[in-house]
Amino acid sequence: MIKAGVIGWPISQSKSPIIHGYWLNKYGIKGSYEKIAFSVDEFDDGVKKLRDDGYAGVNVTAPHKEAALSLADHSSDRAKMIGAANTLVFKDGEIHADNTDGEGFLNNVIQRAPDWNVGAGPALVLGAGGAARAVISALIDAGVPELILVNRTRARAENLATHFGRRVVVANWVDAVPASGAVSTIVNTTSLGMLGCDPLEFSCENLNPSILVTDIVYNPLETDLLKNAAQKGCATVDGLGMLLHQAVPGFEQWFGTRPVVDEILRERVLEAL
Repeated sequence: MIKAGVIGWPISQSKSPIIHGYWLNKYGIKGSYEKIAFSVDEFDDGVKKLRDDGYAGVNVTAPHKEAALSLADHSSDRAKMIGAANTLVFKDGEIHADNTDGEGFLNNVIQRAPDWNVGAGPALVLGAGGAARAVISALIDAGVPELILVNRTRARAENLATHFGRRVVVANWVDAVPASGAVSTIVNTTSLGMLGCDPLEFSCENLNPSILVTDIVYNPLETDLLKNAAQKGCATVDGLGMLLHQAVPGFEQWFGTRPVVDEILRERVLEAL
């Protein structure tokens, strides 16, 4: 039986076992996928023990994504660019690291908004944390002509922008709304607007109805940002699909089948929120 799992601290909140369990059942694969709680001090030795115990690999979530990249024998270019890994594959005694968050973001948008054209104009990205790194990397690889990055702490945005070259332009947080009238894509990569977090203070008054607005937050599924953008006639994409699509590459590596993100899976995860 093929074994995989997800490591975090804490890990009880993870929905990944629902996703992978659904696919294991759907494709009739003999395998397991479990939640694994490792503290920061336990992480390195714990991962090596899983490798030695015959696991095919693991997903990695907070607070271990940077440690996962450091621990790996081999890392994908996108994991290096993002500076963190969320997927580890154990092969021939070695640890291979990847970051599938950006791929998950992009494939979610493509699936939910098939008419979206990344090259139609600039993108506005809110936030400069780990998720922003993955989203920016994905948008640049997909061909966005320019990316405007705003963060409440400008210095953090400027630091992040240096990793991605001249297509990334930093603006002040207060300039996000004025800038929103001249972009074709808006992405919220912050936790603002999430259940239990501060609201995202962002006016949609300047939005052109032809643009796409997406939010990586999925609880609530329709954030205030998405609700207000939809009222302006914009296409919107919620963040749940990013969670689902980022799981696809790891499952394929570990279990040998490339799974499909379908509506049944979305409903299963939504029921667990």
